[in-house]
Amino acid sequence: MEAAIKVDKLCKSYTGIRVIENLDISVSKGEVFGLLGANGAGKSTTIECILGTKKPDSGTVSILGMNPDSDRKKLYERVGVQFQEGNYQDKITVIELCQETFCLYKAPSDYKALLEQFGLESKAKNMVNELSGGQKQRLFIVLALISNPDVVFLDELTTGLDTKARRSVWNSLTELKKRGLTIFLTSHFMDEVEILCDRIGILKDGSLIFCGTVKEAIDECPYEKLEDAYLWYTGEEEIENEDI
Repeated sequence: MEAAIKVDKLCKSYTGIRVIENLDISVSKGEVFGLLGANGAGKSTTIECILGTKKPDSGTVSILGMNPDSDRKKLYERVGVQFQEGNYQDKITVIELCQETFCLYKAPSDYKALLEQFGLESKAKNMVNELSGGQKQRLFIVLALISNPDVVFLDELTTGLDTKARRSVWNSLTELKKRGLTIFLTSHFMDEVEILCDRIGILKDGSLIFCGTVKEAIDECPYEKLEDAYLWYTGEEEIENEDI
């Protein structure tokens, strides 16, 4: 299948410390790809380098066949981004923020329908700073989807959501995937990963130590559950046992 995201030999260092080491990732169009790893493993830096908001030391990146640095303006119309810590005005209502975002694009999605889809229609007139953490998280997903993107990046998309809200977001994203949306996400929730992701990549110290399906991840380790398999790949289980 044609690749929506292609990363080849990506490297990134900070003050001489290597954060990403020769990273190779290929995500097909319409696929949901989950990047997993402990805090500090390099997930956020990987996304920032893919998006072009951080410059890699070496390697190449393409999104929809375009360079995220030189083709930034074209990609802006076709890529949506939701970060866990959204940097938006607080003294603005939800509907005003959606309207401002809507005006930035040539062929945007119906933001009112998105607010309804993610259970925020009743909060449309509330100030952003009046929303709970979970409600803000859903709003950030809505804002990422207003551009009507072909590819969307979601960073810890259901952090702060209760069980019902998480499942609602999963259902919404599953429907978007059926329409052909390519999704690149990070998550610490293994049940979420199992439900949403076609394939996963596991980062450890900036290197990709596994890339494949959830089934392959389990088949290639001594365990039968993804959570146990993840801990086995990353070595976090050994660290936890040492602390006991």
